[in-house]
Amino acid sequence: MRNNKPDIKADILKAKDRRESVSLQEPLLISETSVHRKGLTDLAMELVAKSAGFSRSLPPSIHEALATLVRSMNCYYSNLIEGHDTHPVDIERALQGHYSADKKKRNLQKEAKAHIAVQQWIDKGGLKENPFSVDAICEIHRRFYDLLPEELMWVKDPETDEKIKVVPGQFRHRDVKVGIHIAISPGAVPRFLARFESVYERLGKAETILALAASHHRLLWVHPFLDGNGRVARLMSHAVTLHVLETNGVWSIARGLARYVDQYKQLLAQCDLTRRNDLDGRGNLSEEALAEFTRFFLETCIDQINFMEKLMQPDLLRTRVLLWAREEIELGHLPPQSIQILESVLYRGELARGEIAGMLNVTDRHARRFTNALIQIGVLTSDSPKAVLKLAFPATLASRFMPGLFPG
Repeated sequence: MRNNKPDIKADILKAKDRRESVSLQEPLLISETSVHRKGLTDLAMELVAKSAGFSRSLPPSIHEALATLVRSMNCYYSNLIEGHDTHPVDIERALQGHYSADKKKRNLQKEAKAHIAVQQWIDKGGLKENPFSVDAICEIHRRFYDLLPEELMWVKDPETDEKIKVVPGQFRHRDVKVGIHIAISPGAVPRFLARFESVYERLGKAETILALAASHHRLLWVHPFLDGNGRVARLMSHAVTLHVLETNGVWSIARGLARYVDQYKQLLAQCDLTRRNDLDGRGNLSEEALAEFTRFFLETCIDQINFMEKLMQPDLLRTRVLLWAREEIELGHLPPQSIQILESVLYRGELARGEIAGMLNVTDRHARRFTNALIQIGVLTSDSPKAVLKLAFPATLASRFMPGLFPG
């Protein structure tokens, strides 16, 4: 694609603005008088309780390992929604710097690595602005596209077959059509996003949770970028839940959206429809459709927390990890002493390296050999060669440790 010459004529001109009223994206919120309001508020409160309970139930030492795996999960399912199926093991290999010889697969690995890098930046507190701000939305897009290979930075105009290069973090300068939805004129994007920011940024915690789905759809409805809008919307929603629900990154909605992708896309399309009648809110767009999408979004969040809670039940997780270890020992892939090391980590959350020799009644050299075997296979990790050991969840073993997290 490096030899393709972009059609820059339209892009260097001032973006066309048809002066659409920003009220076209209303309602941005479910009104207080909506008949759906009470039921949605109850769901929001249930989500708050579920998220807080799950996060508190996990030992602090598990948080980072689980958040790391959830980033890969989020990336995998977000890619799947976009029609890009990159296996979790291939994603993990990319994170280790190992890429496929096949150019198409290699590019998709790099795309996945870019997604994880941006989510990690969000998870680690890199996003200083409110996730609903225009600056934050542009920064998410810029960071993602800055990391993509050249071939994935081009889109084709479906009507003219022109190849156009996506500029990281820059609003589109062309008209776009998504399905039957014709997005606002490119010159109107800044005005609409300014209204978007002013409404969502001022909300309190409870109202922000109620607005999760609405903000997700309205960003897609505006369609600010030439490409990457779906991914940016999901990363924005992830950043919002990370902040208002204090998720610690240990669960995400992306898996649920991908599992119910037809319903997700159908409800998004219904939210594009204009108000049906006098009972359908007071804005230009259908409030009833927005309420239906909000219910789906909140229920999907709760469903994903319930799923993760079942996977992370301490007794069941311990049983799955130790069963795997015994099988590896029988196959000669791990030393027998691995069981004691893993048991200690599973019960205590972390294990100081200096304790292992005494615990196993072996020399320090043998203790290092047993520990390194578990580190090399990916089930133990530490922040430095002398730091405490913690449990890790490699994608290669996700089907054993957390069945159902990824497709088989």
